[in-house]
Amino acid sequence: MTNALTKPASAIGGRAEPVVFERELTVLANDPVNGEYMRLVLEAPRGLLELCRAGQFFNLLCPALGGETPYLRRPMSIYGFYPDKGELHFLYKVTGAGTRALARLREGDALNVMGPLGQGFRIDDDWQRLVLVARGVGLATLAPLALEANRLGRHLTAICSARHPDVLMSIDYFRELGATIVPVTDTEGTSSIAHLETLIEEMIAGEGVDAFYTCGSNRLLTLLQTIGKRHGIPGEIALEQQMACGLGMCHCCVRPFRKGQKTVQLRVCREGPVFDIQEAMPW
Repeated sequence: MTNALTKPASAIGGRAEPVVFERELTVLANDPVNGEYMRLVLEAPRGLLELCRAGQFFNLLCPALGGETPYLRRPMSIYGFYPDKGELHFLYKVTGAGTRALARLREGDALNVMGPLGQGFRIDDDWQRLVLVARGVGLATLAPLALEANRLGRHLTAICSARHPDVLMSIDYFRELGATIVPVTDTEGTSSIAHLETLIEEMIAGEGVDAFYTCGSNRLLTLLQTIGKRHGIPGEIALEQQMACGLGMCHCCVRPFRKGQKTVQLRVCREGPVFDIQEAMPW
């Protein structure tokens, strides 16, 4: 089944209006990547994958399997999209009825997806040295950004945070794409905000930083806002928010943002999920 939900070519607020499709995709694999997270691989047509951008998401219609009856779709960040291979990847943690049902999918099963949704990351022409700071599943949202940075020939440093080394994610993937990896963990005492600030200030004083990227965490958002203001470094954040429709109609995901001297209410699913890092407000 293929159903186009929006029209291409219009522009809202200076950003392209996405083309959205609802499709039944076939599961190619659904396997654990560590003790906490699963990777779901779907077979997808090249035309759909070429519409995807780093930072966008899909709304997944979780199946009714194993006695689970999830009602609403589940928004899930794109972990990887590969037009040449015809694959769409998602990384998720089993936490409730929807993800428990997803974990029961097997090769050959069908899954209804809607997307790609939302506004993705940008990499401006003069942003040559990029720093990515994320923790846990936030690294999944930022993984496609590493692929895009590699394609554009930009230098990326990925500061990857987790509770302990066994659940650090995407490190090998980032390294394969030429990124400099800086792992920090709670158990090693290296993931504190004070230590992260020292690391980032050393990078700025050294080869320099042109842009920051992060996802979700209020602590990381506040840290990068502070450093960004101090040095005039721009950045973007992908926000996590509860959603229902994912299309901007239900206004379930509205939250406040700074626009100059005003506070405005924006939809994370439609105007985001990627926003200017200085406009986002801790939630």
